[in-house]
Amino acid sequence: MSKYIGRLSSGEKNTALLSCADAIEKHSEQILEANQNDLAKAYNDRLMLNEQRISGIAEGLRKVARLDDPVGEVLYMKTLANGLQIGERRVPMGVVGMIYEARPNVTVDSFGLCFKAGNACILRGGSDAINSNIALLKVLQDNLESLGHPREVLQLITDPSRELAQQFMKLNEYVDVLIPRGGAGLIKSTVENSTIPVIETGVGNCHIFVDESADLDSAVEIIINAKTQRPSVCNACEKLLIHKNIADTFLPRISKILTEKGVEIRESDWDVEFLDMIIAIKVVDNLDAALEHISRYSSGHTEAILTESYANAQRFTAEVDSAAVFVNASTRFTDGEEFGLGAEIGISTQKLHARGPMGLKALTTTKFIAFGSGQVRS
Repeated sequence: MSKYIGRLSSGEKNTALLSCADAIEKHSEQILEANQNDLAKAYNDRLMLNEQRISGIAEGLRKVARLDDPVGEVLYMKTLANGLQIGERRVPMGVVGMIYEARPNVTVDSFGLCFKAGNACILRGGSDAINSNIALLKVLQDNLESLGHPREVLQLITDPSRELAQQFMKLNEYVDVLIPRGGAGLIKSTVENSTIPVIETGVGNCHIFVDESADLDSAVEIIINAKTQRPSVCNACEKLLIHKNIADTFLPRISKILTEKGVEIRESDWDVEFLDMIIAIKVVDNLDAALEHISRYSSGHTEAILTESYANAQRFTAEVDSAAVFVNASTRFTDGEEFGLGAEIGISTQKLHARGPMGLKALTTTKFIAFGSGQVRS
């Protein structure tokens, strides 16, 4: 099935994606009914769908359709001394596996991005969203089939058992890359058990360091946004480091505002991703101490420095080893759409192949193409 999709033109892929978007909205009633069956077992805001969220999911497919197609892009072409023309071309990965938890929108997002990048995809969602995922899958597969495409370009593992997930992780003969999207436990289990190459995503123990030169009024706005706008996501700020020279004035001020917003303040749990209205705060001696703390406890997702010092900003961005590093901005901007990628399949916290928000190009690889005129190697 991956070879079939890899041969489709950009126009054919875009037509299918736009049609699938319309089909999701057309069949919203049955999707919402299935979602209610999931919610009846255990309510979870990330799991919950409504008409507005259905429209958002459909619009996500339309946005992917509007993105430039990376497949076939020639990265470069050069002529060697022997006359051989050699270049590098972007091609699909093949078959992408996704293991994720309670967000049914990931089912559609994953399909859309994989399909546009020329990949087949095999999805394994969590048990709590199983009815929603099955309903979404049926709409997508039925619509693809009506357009003359094989249903099998998109597949869903409907058995949510851990044993079957473990078997899925061993299918390196059939699956080219596996992307876990969820909590630390899911990602750790996938990395430790998979024989398929894994792209780690998601865990965000994100830090903000308030330098002694920071604009403190701006710092308050940034910290409140980074912590409270949506605390349950991986790019929310979890740790706040404050330079000791401003601690006497700024620490009481920011603590009061955070508390008024309902945020619990801790002075420990430095390696914990809270995903809640909780933040840990520490006073540090200087930039060196902040860099050392981040190096020790960061998950490699996103860090920010709030400073008016150009030298400190440059040093922070150079020395912090994370997928995204901000100066005077909220960590909440680490997002594929915010970065101008149009959409993302996850945020990679590793270094090989892809790092940071993963858009269409991250779901492709490259191959060398060489044109000769009878050359042989001496």
